[in-house]
Amino acid sequence: MFYGASLMQTPSNQPPALEHYNLWDNDTPLREAALRVVGADMGQRLAGVGQSIGQPTFFALGRSANRNPPELRRYGPDGERIDELEFHPSWHALMMQAADMRLHNGPWVDDEDSAVSRAVRFMLVAQVEAGVLCPMTMTYGAYPVLTQSLVTEGGVFDGWRTPLASGNYDPRDLPGSAKGGLLIGMGMTERQGGSDVRSNTTTATPDQLAGPGHMYRLNGHKWFYSVPQSDAHLVLAQTPGGLSCFLVPRRLPDGNRNDIYIERLKDKLGNRSNASAEVEFDDACGWLIGEEGRGGATILQVGGHTRFDCALGSLGMMRRAISIAMHHAQARYTFGKPLVEHDLMKRVLADLALEMEGLVALALDLAQAREPQASDAEQRWARLLTPAFKYVVCQRGIGFVAECMQVVGGNGYIEENDLPRLYREMPVNAIWEGSSNIMALDVRRALERDPELISLLQERLAPTCAANPVLARAWQALAAQLQNPAEADMRVLTERLIDIAAAATLTAHGPQLVATAWSAARLEQAGGLYGSRSLAGAQALLLQRVWPEDDHDH
Repeated sequence: MFYGASLMQTPSNQPPALEHYNLWDNDTPLREAALRVVGADMGQRLAGVGQSIGQPTFFALGRSANRNPPELRRYGPDGERIDELEFHPSWHALMMQAADMRLHNGPWVDDEDSAVSRAVRFMLVAQVEAGVLCPMTMTYGAYPVLTQSLVTEGGVFDGWRTPLASGNYDPRDLPGSAKGGLLIGMGMTERQGGSDVRSNTTTATPDQLAGPGHMYRLNGHKWFYSVPQSDAHLVLAQTPGGLSCFLVPRRLPDGNRNDIYIERLKDKLGNRSNASAEVEFDDACGWLIGEEGRGGATILQVGGHTRFDCALGSLGMMRRAISIAMHHAQARYTFGKPLVEHDLMKRVLADLALEMEGLVALALDLAQAREPQASDAEQRWARLLTPAFKYVVCQRGIGFVAECMQVVGGNGYIEENDLPRLYREMPVNAIWEGSSNIMALDVRRALERDPELISLLQERLAPTCAANPVLARAWQALAAQLQNPAEADMRVLTERLIDIAAAATLTAHGPQLVATAWSAARLEQAGGLYGSRSLAGAQALLLQRVWPEDDHDH
C-alpha cells in the first residue's frame, strides 16, 4: 500500500469547509446594529435568509457561476446578428434567489421593507456570490428615477410598471412589457474618458420631437456596458443641450432588437460570473429622462444608491473572509494549541473584528439615513458620507481579505477555498461607480456645495463627543481641516471622517469596550497594518462577537 495516499485521504488537523451556518445568527455586530432599527419580526425574516443561503448548495452555486462565466454568441445559425449571452444555470439560480429577496426593488414597493433590511440582505448575499449584486444594485438605483419619469401610468413605458415592481427574475429576451421581471443596467463610460463623462462623444439626436420622454437616436460606443443582457440601460449621451441621460431598451416596444451591438465581453480579474461588455450604438433608440443637459444630475441620483451598495457588497465579502479565518483559527492546532490562542494571532483577528464592528455599525446608520422618509439633515449627512464610506470600505477591504488569507495560510491561497475568489472580487467595488480618488474628491465637492455640512456634523456629533473625549479631540482637529481642504489631502481627510463617524456610532450604540477600542486604535494611534495597534483590553470580547465559538453549525 502507498501510505502517503492513505494519509492524504484522512487528513488530520484540517478544519472542514465552512459552508453550513446561519449567516445572520453568527454575526453579532450586524444583528445588533440591524435590530436597533428593524425590530424583532424583521429580524426573524433576516434569520431565515441567513439560514437559507448559508448552505452548501448556495456556496457551490457561487463557485460554479465563477468557474463558468457567460459567453457571447454574436451570430445565429443563419448568420443573423443576435448578440446573445449564455449563462451557466448556476447564475440563473442565484439571480432567482436575489430577485426573490427583492434586492432590486424591495423598499420601493413594500412598505414593510426598509433600506436597512435590504442592506442586511445585500451583505448576506455578498457572502455567497457578489456577481449577482451588480444587476440588483443598478435596477434598485434606477427604480425611483424611472418611476418618476418614463415608467409611469400613461407614460412611454407604462407596460413596464408591473414587471419592474415584481420579485421575479425573467431572463427571456422579450420586450419589457411582455416579461415577468425586469433588470436595468448602466452605460456611462467611454474609451477616451472613463470617469470623465463630460468628455463622452456618444451623441443623441431627436428622432422627431426633443425633450423629456421623447425618442432620440444614439450613435457612439460604451467601453463598459454593465450587465449587457439587461432589459434596458441608463446611458449618457451628448445632446444639443449637453450631457443627457436616456433609457435605452434591449428590445423595442414593437419587439425588434434595438441597434446596440456587443463587440466583446470584458475578461476581468474577478466578478467572473457577471457580464460586462463593450458596445456600439448605430442609430439606437433611447428615451430622454429629464431635461437635456441634466444627465449628470440624473446619474448622481442613481449613483448614490449604487455607490453605497458597492460598500455593502465589500462588507459582505469581508464578513465571509473573517468567518473563514475565525473558523480555521479555532479548529487548527499549531505548536500545541489552537491557532486563535496564540497572542499575536489574537491581536490580528481582534483587529480585523474591530474593523467589522465599526464599519458595519456605520453602514446601517447610513442605510437608515438613506430611507425615503429620512429628514433633510439625515439625507445631507448621507450625501457627504456615502462616497467617503465607499472609499474607505472598498479600499480597506482588499487588505482585509489578504490578511484573512494569511490566517488560513497556504490553504487560503488555493482555489478550493473561497478566499482567492473573494480577493479577486474585492478591487472591483473600489473601481466601480467611481474609483477611490473620485470618491475622495466627491467629499470635497459636497463640502464646497453645502458649506453648512460642517455645522451639521458638529451638531450630530456633539452628544457622542461629550461622552468620548478621544472622539471630541479627533473631530475638533478634523473640523478645522475640512474648512478649506486641499485636493491632495482628501484621501487622508476622507478616511479620518469615516473613522470619526464610526467612533460616534459605536459610542452611541455599541458595547462601550468596543467603542473605546475603536477610538484608541483608529483615532489615537498611528495607522498601521492589522495587528499593530493596541485594542484597549477588548480582544476577548471582539473575538467572541465576531465568531461565537462552536456555535456556527445550526
